[in-house]
Amino acid sequence: MTQLALVIDLNVCVGCHACVTSCKQWNTSGWAGPMADYNPYDADPTGTFFNRVQTFEVGTFPTTETVHFPKSCLHCEEPPCVPVCPTGASYKRPQDGIVLVDYDKCIGCKYCSWACPYGARELDDQQRVMKKCTLCIDRITDLSLPERERKPACVLACPTSARLFGDVHDPDSEVSVAIRERGGYQLMPEWGTKPANHYLPRQKTRIHIAPDELVRADNPLRREDLTTYTGEETIDDLAW
Repeated sequence: MTQLALVIDLNVCVGCHACVTSCKQWNTSGWAGPMADYNPYDADPTGTFFNRVQTFEVGTFPTTETVHFPKSCLHCEEPPCVPVCPTGASYKRPQDGIVLVDYDKCIGCKYCSWACPYGARELDDQQRVMKKCTLCIDRITDLSLPERERKPACVLACPTSARLFGDVHDPDSEVSVAIRERGGYQLMPEWGTKPANHYLPRQKTRIHIAPDELVRADNPLRREDLTTYTGEETIDDLAW
């Protein structure tokens, strides 16, 4: 069975939010809209988003790094949001595995939000219904568009090609090859939801330090580390 999904390369995501803004623009004016905003430029903005980018600082000084982590509905193969819906508004399409919400049936009870371990459901304050990523279903199924444009808006907008789209059940698809060859993983697989979306892990960059840089007064490395430096170690080897 076909299972359409996104594969996100954390190694090249720069946190530019192009995916966020393109998603907002396309879906607000399309099949899934509108997506309400209240005081979007205020100190405490609120609004409905299908895609968000969370940014974290990881590691221990001085080897910290910034990680940008885009997250949206993962279109689980065993979506917990579907069986808890009392009206049948949440459903999974059998032909492509996309999880959707029928707004005409949704009563905004938030059961799906409570059931989702990924926080991917949002209550639209204007329509009072639950909304989520649709993988731009109105775009990817529009046969009037050229095939290269039948992709989610976030994929087309990404300037670093950090987002891939395709059938993760097809072993020869671009997404399946990327998952297989680059160690793609699912988010929180212990929940048993079998997320269709995958992430490609960040690759460690090993930075060589020139010997003259080690003797700078502001260098954070410990003095005992300096005595063993041979010119071949990296910052990962020398940092405490």
